[in-house]
Amino acid sequence: MEIVLVRHAQPQWVKDGLAVDDPPLTEVGFRQADRLAEQLAAEEFDEILVSPLVRTRQTATPWLERIGAPLVVEPWLEEIRNPVWHGTPEEKAAAAWQAERSKTSTERWEGLDGGEKVSDFVERINIGTSLFLEERGVLRRDTDLPVWQTGPGWREEHKVALVCHAGTSSVAICHMLGLQPTPWEWERFHIAHATVSRVRTFALGDGVTFGLRALSDDEHLPRDLRTA
Repeated sequence: MEIVLVRHAQPQWVKDGLAVDDPPLTEVGFRQADRLAEQLAAEEFDEILVSPLVRTRQTATPWLERIGAPLVVEPWLEEIRNPVWHGTPEEKAAAAWQAERSKTSTERWEGLDGGEKVSDFVERINIGTSLFLEERGVLRRDTDLPVWQTGPGWREEHKVALVCHAGTSSVAICHMLGLQPTPWEWERFHIAHATVSRVRTFALGDGVTFGLRALSDDEHLPRDLRTA
């Protein structure tokens, strides 16, 4: 089973000096999405699932239109929920993120004031990932090691794309690999805009486990379209 995690293209977080919540893509972002569509259209997928946010839906649209596939929104793929900053000066959000980085390691589980706690976000994505896998016949075994058993619905050749976010992708990857979570997953795994990461199962004697095959692959983007 292969899970392909696609990060959205560059979003417009600031317009006219004011913060934008749930932003659309920038002009660069739309160009990135077109390049991404060209690359991914050459592959065959059993499923393509998209986060409900604007930036992910706009990233997926050129690809889906190219292959004639419907937009299928998967709510659990939503990124960590920031405080409501829409319409406030961009300096407010910048100051909040700067203050966040100065917190101690354990304090960072609390996240930004007024936003979703990082601990809650990690739990939400871990549960979402587990349910997503369970629906496709992959269940975590009761063991300290990241070993999964296969059951009804499992197909070794099944290939799924998740069009989502840096935070969502990094937490989901950690969960599948069995890594201890941290409150800075999107910094532990740096995943740039409009890039592709790949996780694939491989067989063990008592089940399957996941291996990371690619992280933040940007070879389809020219250098002037590579953004963080």
